[in-house]
Amino acid sequence: MTHFGLICPATTGHLNTMLPLGKELQKRGHRVTLLGRLDAKSKTLAAELEFRAIGGFEYPTGAMAESLAELGKLSGLAALQYTVNLLKQGADVMLRDAPPAIKEAGVDALLVDQIMPEGGTVAEFLGLPFITICSAVVLNREEGVPPFITNWGYNRAWWAQLRNRVGYRLLDRIGKPIREVIADYRREWNLPRHFSANENYSPLAQISQQPAQLEFPRQYLPQWFHFTGPYHSPTGREVPDFPLEKLTGQPLIYASMGTVQNRLLGVFKSIAEACNDLDAQLVISLGGSASPESLGSLPGNPLVVGYAPQLKLLQKATLTITHAGMNTTLESLNNGVPMVAIPVANDQPGIAARVAWAGAGEAVPLSRVNVPKLRAAIQKVLTEDSYKQNALRLQEAIQKAGGVSRAIDIVEQVVATGKPVLSDAK
Repeated sequence: MTHFGLICPATTGHLNTMLPLGKELQKRGHRVTLLGRLDAKSKTLAAELEFRAIGGFEYPTGAMAESLAELGKLSGLAALQYTVNLLKQGADVMLRDAPPAIKEAGVDALLVDQIMPEGGTVAEFLGLPFITICSAVVLNREEGVPPFITNWGYNRAWWAQLRNRVGYRLLDRIGKPIREVIADYRREWNLPRHFSANENYSPLAQISQQPAQLEFPRQYLPQWFHFTGPYHSPTGREVPDFPLEKLTGQPLIYASMGTVQNRLLGVFKSIAEACNDLDAQLVISLGGSASPESLGSLPGNPLVVGYAPQLKLLQKATLTITHAGMNTTLESLNNGVPMVAIPVANDQPGIAARVAWAGAGEAVPLSRVNVPKLRAAIQKVLTEDSYKQNALRLQEAIQKAGGVSRAIDIVEQVVATGKPVLSDAK
């Protein structure tokens, strides 16, 4: 038996990725402890995993909810900078408090969310093996792939390569506070200096919940990088009440802007107006951003709820209108549902660009959202068969990728051998 520690943000999207991995490890006889902010405690315990708080004084219960409420009001570059500030604060606390907590808990190996680059440094300092889990879009950098913060499509032309280099320089400037915190601890701990963001990730195994078919063509991923497909599970999820009896049997359009960047209520009103007069029923999930009553009367009288049982509704959906968060995107594709993406911030533009590139949907940047553009995109995805066919193609790829079971096979092999686990595709 190995005692695994899980390190990930205390947000719904990342916990919904990491907790199913923890449950699979537990099912195979391992001990599993999530190490993080107190806001993650209730979901972790609901999944029947162990929990150990990191930074309890700085981050009392509810602190994350307050931060996310502020983040939810922002979009674009402002939201990205706010996110970087949150991640920088979290990195400082994790680097300071995690090593003694991990030692005391007796953890043998770590699973680290890719958006927490400090986790690899903690593992290196402690001499523990760690595996990188890509719960968001793949963050590994290479010049041929646009930065994840952009909505740029994939293009091998010289001007696109130049554009990508400029984009990465901007990303470097924005992410400098996080880099500096990690560098300070690496100097203090006499660890080698990092010269590239890619050095933050595991030299043993890096595992993405994307299917390979949803990622731009890659040339320089390490040999130990694996696309295993998503880890969707009801594990740790609350299932909200939902009036299933109000579903009419018409084609279902499910609209959700996630649980973080979802305070832009005008977007929901535009979605309702764009769907008005279609032969379809619109269901809007506000993701806790507001009460259904706060939206007032909407065109077409859509069914509006605070939270929705997303996994259940996607089994019935014809189209998803989404912020292009990775979990909603993958859950839609897992059900063969094409999308209209309205990315707001952070990695969402990059995910939306991949959905469009894969032919499984259309992307409408938030800055260009208006009713005519949304209606045109919705009608295009609903009426042109290629979108559904590509969503089904990606659904098949997901089913073949292995999911949670394949991911944990790789994790166990890392711990058993202490060596990099190479991908069959290399």
